[in-house]
Amino acid sequence: MKKKAQAGFIYIIEYIGLILVILACWIWMDKSGNLNPIIMPSPKKIWGTFCKLLGNGSLLINAWISVARVLQGYGIAAVLGIILGVLIGLFKHLDRVTQLLIQIIKPIPPIAWIPLVILWFGIGESGKIFLIFLGGFFTILINVIDGIRQVDVKLIEVSHVLETPKWKHVFRLIIPAAAPNIFTGLRTGLTSCWMCVVAAELVSSTTGLGYLIMNARQFGNTDTVIVGMLMIGIIGKLMDSLLRLIENRVIRW
Repeated sequence: MKKKAQAGFIYIIEYIGLILVILACWIWMDKSGNLNPIIMPSPKKIWGTFCKLLGNGSLLINAWISVARVLQGYGIAAVLGIILGVLIGLFKHLDRVTQLLIQIIKPIPPIAWIPLVILWFGIGESGKIFLIFLGGFFTILINVIDGIRQVDVKLIEVSHVLETPKWKHVFRLIIPAAAPNIFTGLRTGLTSCWMCVVAAELVSSTTGLGYLIMNARQFGNTDTVIVGMLMIGIIGKLMDSLLRLIENRVIRW
């Protein structure tokens, strides 16, 4: 326990140390006049903008709206990705039928879907959630399929020899064995969903962190752009840490 505490303390020191080094270099470059304040504002300016946006409530409101959108799109992507991934991983015929379609659609970036999304869903929330869903779905799906395929063949053979019922074979063996890959897919899928927030909120949106960033860009407010980007990064990190905590609880072995 003591060693774990010491290791955790060292990790925190290293974690914070890197951030402090980056900030120190940033401040030094700003003080020495090597940074154009329009292109790259100083940390002090960004901190002031952060406090201003936090004080007037616009940062928290837009952050909450983006979080709600991500959770909806990611939730649908996770459920469908896991279910379809398990089915495709288990049934070779379904894999053959869907492989071509998945390989064609997967490389298409979500931003390329925007014209069709506007035609299909209009400019409401459904289109934004659909774009976020696309961002995470294929990442989760592919990881789940790979996890199912990588289950140890010897375990499967033992299960067949013992004549384990089909549902037990799937839920007691296949899915637990594929759990590490499934959680990897869930974590990377969550990151992809956050990466799609800006693209999703380009669809005639007047709220959200993506809108805050794009609106600030039009007026040349680089400090606001950076605050919005950092907010996405911080929230994404917190959500990823929560998923990792759940993963550690579920996959104890």
